[in-house]
Order: sequence, then structure tokens, then C-alpha cells
Amino acid sequence: MILASGIFLLTLIFVIWQPKGLQIGTTAVIGAIIALIAGVVSFSDVQIVTSIVWDATLAFIGIIILSLVLDEIGFFEWAALKMARFSNGNGLKMFVYSILLGAFVSALFANDGAALILTPILLAKMRILKLNLKTIIAFLLAGGFISDSASLPFVFSNLTNIVTANYFNIGFAQYFFDMFIPYIISVIASIFFLWLILRKDIPKSVDISLLKEPKTAIKDMKLFYFSWLFLAVLLVGYFIGDIYGLPVSLFALGGGIIFLIIASIAKTVNPKTIIKDAPWQVVWFSIGLYIVVYGLKNAGLTDYLTIVLKDLSLRGDAIAVISTGFIAAFLSAIMNNMPTIMIMDIALEDIGNQAMIYANIVGCNLGPKMTPFGSLATLLWLHVLAKKGVNISFAQYSKFGMIITPPVLLIVLLTLI
Repeated sequence: MILASGIFLLTLIFVIWQPKGLQIGTTAVIGAIIALIAGVVSFSDVQIVTSIVWDATLAFIGIIILSLVLDEIGFFEWAALKMARFSNGNGLKMFVYSILLGAFVSALFANDGAALILTPILLAKMRILKLNLKTIIAFLLAGGFISDSASLPFVFSNLTNIVTANYFNIGFAQYFFDMFIPYIISVIASIFFLWLILRKDIPKSVDISLLKEPKTAIKDMKLFYFSWLFLAVLLVGYFIGDIYGLPVSLFALGGGIIFLIIASIAKTVNPKTIIKDAPWQVVWFSIGLYIVVYGLKNAGLTDYLTIVLKDLSLRGDAIAVISTGFIAAFLSAIMNNMPTIMIMDIALEDIGNQAMIYANIVGCNLGPKMTPFGSLATLLWLHVLAKKGVNISFAQYSKFGMIITPPVLLIVLLTLI
């Protein structure tokens, strides 16, 4: 246990630290190799881990490719400008609409897509509007929070969703119908508490005349209109694929590649640039870190968690669901939600409580917001902001996250009981 924990902690430290530009995927693979050499995991474990994460990882890559193509044609900038126009210069409306836009993007294009693509667009628009730094940070913190808290409705909305749905054989349609209400409640609760905490930094009015017309953001109007039809057909495809037991990645990655080809034929995007910009490091990160985490499983960590969770499952639905969610949230906050979801899934395997399984997802999606290193989406979000000249300190982020996360998490968990 000491050896497995040491390898995991060292890997996680380097993933967060990223010294001299060392990328997260490279670090995770190095950690996995060390775990293999040390005998913490075996080659058969590597096969098991790969069988668990391949669908989630390929689906994520597909969603990001689709998002990058849509971003290139101006889809997200158009949406951001439309959001600003709808507010009619009312600061509070703009704040709420920006959160709703983040919730929409996170649901359809995954939390990481919202962090990677929507954040720089919103930041650019807020600078054009000449908002002060406190207001900009307030909007960014709200956008960063909703990217994870709204990543609940679809299997593909978060890597944690895909891993868990695959692990417990939860179908696409079943997952959607079970998690749609928690998603709506999460968005409403997030808006309320974000407003409560950040209200002093939200301006009463904003001069939206400084912004250009939304339609000017579109590079190819025909492809823009076609993209709505394509997204609708793709969503229907997920439900049809569920009937036949087809993997999510078949539609996510397939859809991303097909749309990339269509956009390339229309000469709207450069396919080489899109493929190059896709976050391939996430593939190695997912496999590598899960192999390292599997070492903790082999060392007995999941056995301890199973004992605790079995005891909680006997104490009534309310205690079982709320406790599972907060355990998952706490573990996600201190050791990242990707390893947490796997450890908790394994621990929950023999308990057979569906509400606890969904509570684990909710905890792993919202809990990471308590620390900057809780989720890959947050790490990406902070990295994007730092490149744009906006630095949010560890203390500043953690203070905000620890205040807002617990009440929103509790409210969402109550909907699962």
C-alpha cells in the first residue's frame, strides 16, 4: 500500500506541477511504467484498465475534434455574442445567460470542451466590453464551476460518466432519463449560489454596443446551419446506438471525424491543424493514471472503501447517497476525479445500489471544484487563463470552491434519493 500510494502521489504531483513543460500524458505513462517495474501492477492489469477506459478516451477525443471544428467556423463565438445580445446590457442577465451557455456547452461538448473552447471566447468578449478585473474573474469562476456541475445529463458529458456507465452497463437512454433532473437542479442551484457569492462583482449594466453582430462571427453560414442538423442527428444516433449496445465512442469519434471531413471539403478548416490541436495527451493520461490507480486497488484500497460503502448502504437511502457523494467529492478534490471514479466504481461493484452509483458520478463531477487540481477540466481551464494573462491563485480558487461546492452538491444528491 505504501509503495502503490507513493507512486500514485508522485505521479499526481508531476501531473499538477508539469515541470519544464512535461505533459500530463507523459507523466502518467512514466508513472504506469514505474508501477509495472515495481510489481504494483501486472501486464494483465494493463489489459483490464485499457478495456475500461478505451471507450471513454476515444469518445472524449471525438467530442473535442467536433468542438474544435465548430469553434473554427465560429459556432461558439456566435453563441457567446448572442448570449450578450439577449441580456440587453443587463449585468445580472448577462451573468445568468453566460452560465446557461456554459451549461449547454458542457452538456453537449463535455466539461473539458467548455473549459478549452468557451473560456477564451468569453474572456475575449469581456475584455472588449472593458469590464474590470473583479468582474471578469467573477464571470470566469462561474463559467469554470458550471463546466463541471453541468456535466451530468449525457454519458458523453464527462469522462467520469462514460467510465461509470460502461463499468455498470448503464445504457445511454437510461443514463439520460435518470440524470436529467439532477442536471436541471444542478444548473439552477449553481446559478443561485454563484450569484449569491459573486453578486458584488456583477455590474448592473454593460455597454454591449462595443460587441460586433453575432452573424459576423460565422465563417461559413451554410456549414453553420448544417451543424445544427448534424448535432441533432448525432444525438439521435447515440440513442439508436444504445438500443443495439454500440459504444459511445463509435458516434462521438465517428461524428467528430465525419464533421471534420465535411468542414475540410468546404475549405473552412485545416484538418491537419485540428488533428494536431486535439488533446492526444489525454489518451495517455487516462490509460497511464488508471494503471497507477489500479495499483492502489491491488494494494487493498478499494477493499477498505467497499467495507465503508456496504455499511452506508444498510443505513437508508438518504445516508447512503449523501455519504457516497461526499466521499467521492472529497477524494476527487484531493487526488483528482479520474482516479477517484475508478476506485469508487470498483468499490461499488458488489453493492448493487444504483442511486449510490449515480451519487458517485455527481460527487466526482462536482467535488473536484473544491481544489484547482481536482479535475482535468479545471487544470485545462487554469492553463488556458494563465496563457491569456489571468492568474487565479491556489488560495483564491480553493476558497471559492470550498464555499460553493458543498451546498450545490448536497442539493443535487437529494434529487437522487
